[in-house]
Amino acid sequence: MEISRRALLKWSGTAGALAVTVGLDGCAAITEPGTEGSDANGLRLAPGFSSRIIAQGGTTVAGTPHSFPFFPDGAATFVDPAVPGGWFLAVNHEIPFGAGGVSSIRFAPDGTIVDAYPICEYTSLNCAGGRTPWGTWLTGEEFDGGRIFECDPNVPRSAVPRPAMGAFQHEAAAVAADDRVYLTEDKPDGAFYRFTPTSPGDLSSGVLEVATGAPNPSGAIGAVTWRPVPDVSAESGPTRYQVPGTLRFDGGEGIDTRGGLVWFTTKGDNRVWEFNTATEAITLRFQAGSGSVLSGVDNLLVDRHSTSDTLLIAEDGDDMQVVALRPDNTLVAIAQVIGHSGSEITGPTFSPDGQRLYFSSQRGPVNSGLLPIGVMGGVTYEVTGPFDELLGR
Repeated sequence: MEISRRALLKWSGTAGALAVTVGLDGCAAITEPGTEGSDANGLRLAPGFSSRIIAQGGTTVAGTPHSFPFFPDGAATFVDPAVPGGWFLAVNHEIPFGAGGVSSIRFAPDGTIVDAYPICEYTSLNCAGGRTPWGTWLTGEEFDGGRIFECDPNVPRSAVPRPAMGAFQHEAAAVAADDRVYLTEDKPDGAFYRFTPTSPGDLSSGVLEVATGAPNPSGAIGAVTWRPVPDVSAESGPTRYQVPGTLRFDGGEGIDTRGGLVWFTTKGDNRVWEFNTATEAITLRFQAGSGSVLSGVDNLLVDRHSTSDTLLIAEDGDDMQVVALRPDNTLVAIAQVIGHSGSEITGPTFSPDGQRLYFSSQRGPVNSGLLPIGVMGGVTYEVTGPFDELLGR
């Protein structure tokens, strides 16, 4: 496995050491409840909202035998086909050197956790991914030569590699209304890809293409041309360099879709992009940073429970918020994690009914009797409250 310099820097020091060594000496201070207006779990929430901790890295998920791995990242929820009103939460774990994977947590209709288990194991740097319309989770490995694995949240150890979808530094994936999977690449000169399966819903074979066109620093890219990637295995060279005229994006991150639109973020330049599958044009949806409430754009979620195209965006660093980007490009902070310096918000996703929001502080300090207090293993939260009112549903 070839890991980029950025990834090595990210996972060196206390956080990275936790994943590859026995000694648990990387600790951080636990924020006192109520600090800077936070609740008992260290979250600052709008009036009427409350939180609970679902899982902590390196500890057992309550009520189950599953040991939740470190560093939770991209996530999604799925309807439980066997229990009306029940659901699953699939959570990536961004750990290097074959120690990564995906956990699935099963919830009863009343929100009680009833089971948890791994659905993907022995992979590396499972960063983001995407939910498919047929009920599976696509988890991507974030390193050169990384692959996409397709997992069934209902079946332990069900991951299947999908090599036809390319070997590159995968970030997120989204299946659009045109039955294609759109993919981001977390590189400073990363590409924007789409995968057209031979048969819709079957990702075992198909054509991987890359967006090409005339770059424009202002963000007004316009219509793109899709060209096939000659060597999806990347054995002859990185996929992003194989096609002349490939458009470059500075650190592709989260991606999601609704109808004929696909939105994705690029963290290097703090941008939210919009791709229209009908016109095949890419436009700049929003420029974050520069004093904006939103900065450090990362994982992205479309609020499918809203009649409008409201996006929820997680911040990597900055002031550790989940921020809603409304259709008119106004912003509202939904939740903030207090006192987790050196961490990032990951995996925002709603329960199938839209009333519970899940997200993680990827390297947040753990507060558990099973580990030294403050180990930076990551914390996954659930927030409930009047989301319909807050988001104008």
